[in-house]
Amino acid sequence: MAPVFRARALRDFGDGAAAVLLPAHLTALGFGPAEIGLLATLALLGSAAVTLSIGVYGGRFHVRPMLLASAALMAATGIGYATAESFSLIALVALLGTINPTAGSASLFMPLEHAVLAETPPARRTHVFALYSLLGSLAAALGSLASGVPGWLGIGLGSAFLAYAALGAGVAVAYTGLPRAATGEVPDGRLGPSRGVVLRLAAVFSLDSFAGGFAVQALLALFLFRKFDLSVAEAGAFFFISGLLAAVSMPIAAWLGQRIGLVNTMVWTHAPASVCLAIAVYCDDLWLALGFLLVRALLSSMDVPARSSYVMAVVTPAERVAAASFTAVPRSLAAAAGPAIAGWMMAEGWEAAPFVVCAVLKIIYDGLLLTMFAKVREAG
Repeated sequence: MAPVFRARALRDFGDGAAAVLLPAHLTALGFGPAEIGLLATLALLGSAAVTLSIGVYGGRFHVRPMLLASAALMAATGIGYATAESFSLIALVALLGTINPTAGSASLFMPLEHAVLAETPPARRTHVFALYSLLGSLAAALGSLASGVPGWLGIGLGSAFLAYAALGAGVAVAYTGLPRAATGEVPDGRLGPSRGVVLRLAAVFSLDSFAGGFAVQALLALFLFRKFDLSVAEAGAFFFISGLLAAVSMPIAAWLGQRIGLVNTMVWTHAPASVCLAIAVYCDDLWLALGFLLVRALLSSMDVPARSSYVMAVVTPAERVAAASFTAVPRSLAAAAGPAIAGWMMAEGWEAAPFVVCAVLKIIYDGLLLTMFAKVREAG
C-alpha cells in the first residue's frame, strides 16, 4: 500500500497547486468566468468517461499497468497546459487530462487505488482510507501553498505546469513499487448481489457531486480573486491552511465512524460545513469570510474516508472495483454540470449564488443519505 500512498501524495500536491494556478493562468490568457467554468466541466466529464471505461473494461488488465498509464497521462497533461494557449487546445487538454478542478480525488486513479486499499481487513479499512485521505489532503495543502512559488520566482504561470508533468513522472516511479500482479486483476465491472445498494448510493452521491460542482476549488479561488482581490500567493496560503484542517479531520472521521457509524459521520459533519459556506460568501469582511471557509474545510472532508469505506463495506469483495467505479462515474458526470453553470452565474454578476446553491443541495443530500442508508448494515 505504500506505493499507493506515495503516488496519492504526489498527484494531490500537483492538483492542489493546479486548482489555484489554473484559474489565474486562464485569466491571464484572457478567459472569463464562463470559459473557466466550462473548462472545469470538460475536465470532470473527461474524468468520468475514463473512470467508466476502467470500471467496464478494466478486467482485461492488471492494476499496475493501468496505474502506470494513468501516470503517463498526468505527465502529458502538464505539458499540454504549459504549451496550449488557444481555448480549443486547452479544452482538449481539460477533457483528456488529469488535472482535477476540485483539488480532490475524483479521477481515473481512484477506483484502481481503492481496489488495492480494499484488500485491508475490514476492521482496519476505515483507518486505511482515512490515512489515504489524510496524505492526500496534506499534499494538496502543500500544493496550494506552492502555487505562490511562480510569482516569487517571477516566472510565467504556464511554465509551472511543467512541474505538474514532472510530478506525473514521479507518480509513475511510485507505482513501480507495486507487485506486477499481486493486487490481482480488476474484476469485469459487473455488479452482483450489491447492485441495488450501489445504484442507490450512486444516485445520492450524484446529488452531492452536482452540488459540489458549483463550488469546486478553482471557482472558489476565482471568487476570492474577484471579491477580495487576493493574489495567487495569498489564495495559495489560505488553501494551504484549509487543506491542513481537512487533513486533521481525516483521523477524526475514522474515530467517529467507529463510534456513531459511517453514515452518521458523513451526515453530521457535512451539513454544518454547507451552512458555513453559505454564510461565508455573503461576508464583506475578508477575515470573517475566510474564518467560515476554514470551519467548512475542517468539517466538509470528514465524509470522504467514511464514504469510501462505506462503499467497500456494503459490497462483496468481487464487486469492489465495479462499486468504486460505478459510484464515482455518476458523481463525476453530475459534478461536471456545476462549474459551467456557476461560471455563467459569476459572469452575470451573481457572485455568491453558485455557493448558496451548493450549500442547499448538499443539505438535501445529507437528509436523503440519512433516510435511505442509516439502517443498511456495514460489514466493517
